[in-house]
Amino acid sequence: MKNIIITGGAGFIGSNLILHLHSKYPDYNILNLDKLSYASDLKYLEPLNESDRYNFIKVDLVDRAEVSKVVKSFKPDGVFHLAAESHVDNSIKGPEPFVLSNVVGTFNILEECRQLWNEDEESFANSRFLHVSTDEVYGTLGDEGLFVETTPYAPNSPYSASKAGSDMIVRSYFHTYGMNVVTTNCSNNYGPHQHDEKLIPTVIRTAVSGNNIPVYGKGENIRDWLFVTDHCEAIDLAYHKGKSGHTYNVGGNNEWMNINLVKLICDILNKLVDKGPDGDYKNLISFVTDRLGHDFRYAIDATKIREELGWAPEGALEQKLTETVSWYLDKYDIAKK
Repeated sequence: MKNIIITGGAGFIGSNLILHLHSKYPDYNILNLDKLSYASDLKYLEPLNESDRYNFIKVDLVDRAEVSKVVKSFKPDGVFHLAAESHVDNSIKGPEPFVLSNVVGTFNILEECRQLWNEDEESFANSRFLHVSTDEVYGTLGDEGLFVETTPYAPNSPYSASKAGSDMIVRSYFHTYGMNVVTTNCSNNYGPHQHDEKLIPTVIRTAVSGNNIPVYGKGENIRDWLFVTDHCEAIDLAYHKGKSGHTYNVGGNNEWMNINLVKLICDILNKLVDKGPDGDYKNLISFVTDRLGHDFRYAIDATKIREELGWAPEGALEQKLTETVSWYLDKYDIAKK
């Protein structure tokens, strides 16, 4: 058996990743570390409550003493580090929790693992720390171009700056100590388990409630959308087959202007439930004051992970988005046709 820590395992991507790894690797003894913030929900992991290969401990990674205690007692062979504050709007309103969780928290778990694995030469070589980050560290793109692994960092929000800081710390542990680390930088995720504050759940929730659907600015900002289970497959491959010290960009190859994505969700809702005002949920779209420092476009070039590790996203966005909308309708107890 291998002892595996997953931080932030009660969150959106983390809970999907735990279910994926638990099913795929019967030799994994998984420990979920999560501080249970407002964006966490353990109910998604209830199917594992009777498993003898899954455990949960409530830990805030900012608490170095608690992190040390857990690492020394559990003795992980590997870590999937996903714990992070991630909502850009919240980082604008109050950046301190983002610096603490994303920078200090990353340092604490990374340093405790280094100290543990450094006690044994074989453990230091074979144990791996996989750090999950975001494409927002690269800043913004114009109408053309893609983010590649060598794109210079240019974060524009407190959230992306804190993630950039955590990426640099992880990178330094490879170059300074020779620690076995891999980093992934992903585009916008969507799918089951995502917190209601994010764009796609917000559109669904407000629409079926009959409220205005808020869209920043003119809705012209562009994002590359990645289905969460595709992301979990990429993380899996990066951890098991990625080269130590390397970064892998993970993108869905699904660029959508925000307003067009919102309209697509409205079209899906029109088919799945009773139609909105005047027969179309699009009539609820309302443009609101743009976000401060709103990056215009993100787009990932995932050539490296495709060519080196054989990863590619599965399914078209329209299909996966319909599945996602259906999942949220069930969550909100909205009857479907």
